[in-house]
Amino acid sequence: MTWDKLEAECLACRRCELCTDRTHVVFGQGVQTAEVLFVGEGPGQSEDEQGLPFVGAAGKLLDQMLDTIGLTREQVYISNIVKCRPPANRVPKPDEVAACIGYLEKQIEMVNPKIIVLLGATALNNWFSKDMRITKVRGQWFEKQGRHVIATFHPAALLRDPRKKPDSFDDFLSIKQKLSEI
Repeated sequence: MTWDKLEAECLACRRCELCTDRTHVVFGQGVQTAEVLFVGEGPGQSEDEQGLPFVGAAGKLLDQMLDTIGLTREQVYISNIVKCRPPANRVPKPDEVAACIGYLEKQIEMVNPKIIVLLGATALNNWFSKDMRITKVRGQWFEKQGRHVIATFHPAALLRDPRKKPDSFDDFLSIKQKLSEI
């Protein structure tokens, strides 16, 4: 499958109820050969309106965090567990994730990043295990499918609780270090 075919299939997706209220499918954004791929939960209102991931307040914070480690949006790939906005920004339901996760898996396969950064509990729980807690495993490195994987707080969580920012900053420094090692 080509990148264009994958994106076209995703943009036309009607596999779950999230498609009924969406303005745009938020497929992802960035360089298709990125060494680092970020995975969030799902689009919020700004993302649904613009069709791009992380463009609201949380996206601005993510851009600042990337800047602190010398990266830009143009050097990474950013995607989400689900590609359509859940109503009122609720956590995606298991059937919605099941309908959509294949797109993310294919994006990861095609981008072939060295590092995957899971932004928040929803990304962590749907990529690894429902039993994992972001507060317990954030900042730790794992390997999955031959890739280095780290989880950190979602930028929206940092906006709600700025006391978590130092931990996330440390996680981003760890990402920078890991990138220089590999």
